[in-house]
Amino acid sequence: MSDTSDSRNDGLRNGLTYADAGVDIDAGEMLVDAIKPLAKSTRRPGAEASLGGFGALFDLKAAGFEDPLIVATTDGVGTKLKIAIETGRHDGVGIDLVAMCVNDLLAQGAEPLLFLDYYATGRLEIDAAKRVVAGIAEGCRQAGCALVGGETAEMPGMYQGGDYDLAGFSLGAVERGHALPYLDRQQAGDLIIGLASSGPHSNGYSLIRKVIEKSGLSWGDDAPFAKDRTLAQALMEPTRIYVKPVLPLMKAGLVKGAAHITGGGLIENPPRCIAEGLQAGFDWAAWPMPHVFQWLGEVGGISDHELRRTFNCGIGFILIVAPENAEPVLEALLNAGEVAFVCGQLEDV
Repeated sequence: MSDTSDSRNDGLRNGLTYADAGVDIDAGEMLVDAIKPLAKSTRRPGAEASLGGFGALFDLKAAGFEDPLIVATTDGVGTKLKIAIETGRHDGVGIDLVAMCVNDLLAQGAEPLLFLDYYATGRLEIDAAKRVVAGIAEGCRQAGCALVGGETAEMPGMYQGGDYDLAGFSLGAVERGHALPYLDRQQAGDLIIGLASSGPHSNGYSLIRKVIEKSGLSWGDDAPFAKDRTLAQALMEPTRIYVKPVLPLMKAGLVKGAAHITGGGLIENPPRCIAEGLQAGFDWAAWPMPHVFQWLGEVGGISDHELRRTFNCGIGFILIVAPENAEPVLEALLNAGEVAFVCGQLEDV
């Protein structure tokens, strides 16, 4: 070997690498290999759900659509992630991520088809990341959509240590003429059916964390509002995904409108699916306020109005139906394992 080549090699060996800057490419490759089986488990007609390419293809014809409209959504998990990071409870936040996107698709009457995620962190911790992606895959299976790809970004200096943030992107489709809401069909007297939530879902956690701070409790303490569960266990309950029980009712033409109850709660979300000149008249006594929201209100001194516009207050999704369709809709939901009930009706403004 010549002296020149030795000198060049020494120079390369002594130069900076991406790892020196805090980015571990090898760890990223290990994560991709670890999550390939998870993505494969979400395959569905129209998508092979294989990772590794620069983009993902989806065959709408193979999925059974004839003249579809494409519906796209994006969302995150918010500061609920702070609890996951502080307690090491990473397993359910992937379900939250999927739910926040696919339930929005459902509110338009669309069938979720594919999902992509964005995972950004200061230092890639493979075990935590794999647990997050396993939750995303589980959420996709619950929603019937394919996990077709994503992006893992290691950004030291932007995030501290193992802190991470998530964003999700979902694509759905609905046949032309069947997108919700059917504003021209709505009328006063139409009933509002509520589907129970599993807790706060993924909204209001900045306020929740403020209340916890005021209470003096720690995440490992017993939850005052949930028997045999710690505060972290109770508050990290994943967001409920409503696609499989609700989509068939929409395809059958039994639903005039739908709303996913997220940030803005029961005050700001329902108007998004209600025709001009009408409003939601909730019967606030039609369902018991879950204990978690009662406790948050009492400890935080939060007014009823503030609770209703910040949290779902026990209702994660609403359907607007004609009175004659309420009974078959409720029966189908109950048979599918949902807790559902009439919680109000449309009224003239």
